[in-house]
Amino acid sequence: MKTDSIFYSLFQSFPSSFFELINCSPEEAANYEFTSREVKQLAFRLDGLFLPKTNETDKPFYLVEVQFQPDSSLYYRLFAELFLFLKQYQPPHPWQIVVIYPNSRIEREQTLHFANLLALNQVRRIYLDELGETAERSLGVGIVKLVIEPEETSGQLARQLIEQAQQQLIDEAVQRNLINLIETIIVYKLPQKSREEIAAMLGLSELKQTRFYQEVLEEGKQEGKQEGKLETVPELLRLGLTLEQIAGALKLPLELVHKTAQQTTSQAMSFSEQNVATFIELLTHQRSLFTPEDLRELKQLVTPLPDDIKEISKALSSWYKKRSEIREAQLKLLPNDSGEKAPGSKEGKVKTPNSELNKQTLQNAIEQSSPSSKSKSSKSGS
Repeated sequence: MKTDSIFYSLFQSFPSSFFELINCSPEEAANYEFTSREVKQLAFRLDGLFLPKTNETDKPFYLVEVQFQPDSSLYYRLFAELFLFLKQYQPPHPWQIVVIYPNSRIEREQTLHFANLLALNQVRRIYLDELGETAERSLGVGIVKLVIEPEETSGQLARQLIEQAQQQLIDEAVQRNLINLIETIIVYKLPQKSREEIAAMLGLSELKQTRFYQEVLEEGKQEGKQEGKLETVPELLRLGLTLEQIAGALKLPLELVHKTAQQTTSQAMSFSEQNVATFIELLTHQRSLFTPEDLRELKQLVTPLPDDIKEISKALSSWYKKRSEIREAQLKLLPNDSGEKAPGSKEGKVKTPNSELNKQTLQNAIEQSSPSSKSKSSKSGS
């Protein structure tokens, strides 16, 4: 079973379940956004983050890890990711780590290096087989517990949870998502049974014939149609259509098409490409950041490099990280995981070069930023 995706789907649809899991008020969920963040320098992503929606410094952010297999390197990776995240984003909130295990036997503590950290109140380790009464009271925690429920009793627990969801949840979309998630967990747990058999076992056959379920299903289909239209936006852009033309042809809001185009540009570029493209942006539009000595060093740095974006990106990162003003400007321009620039940047998104992104493009930008190039331009203008 893909337990991490199951848990992240649950926290996305029903975030109060997480706060109940850590013995906090479920109302706290209203103050948080469940999201992910990419750590640029090493290009890895933190998938489970509960970030406060306000800058209240008394509210921690939560880094959530789901671990259902023994992993001796887990805490080495987890603490490394946490401190790199703190270094890059410097959030105005204290941190909390929450690791969810099926049981304590799975955990590999590595006490030699992490005993003191693991003893902190900021590190919580949750063992699902020890939840006890908490799982019986809470719908969200009950769904979490369903993941480790024995096969022979999982069907009964799933039926109870579905009834609980129908009784407690007013929001129809949340109710539908949770029932679908419960069904998905049972499909994973009982792979020998067909979807029809599972639907009958959980009492979903009658539910899916109700007017409520059919209306919600139709709403989902309409959302799917919109998603299908948005998937064609990148291809229409490549054909040369403007955003206005695409919005008109697909009968979609221009703002939605524009957002999709931004995300497509960001996702299509690797971190190395974004890094080099951003550096060219600095050279082109913020030349005052670079001294003549900087530009001479860059020429010497780039000339012997192979025409390989990854190698060029590594070399540039090593160079600008020693120059705080340039490094700060570079990190502000680099797009975050939503395709927009980091907070504090003035532009909407990184502009990719009009010409092909390669070593020669970078060398041209360095050359055009050099004092000798400026003096030649002024002479030719006079």
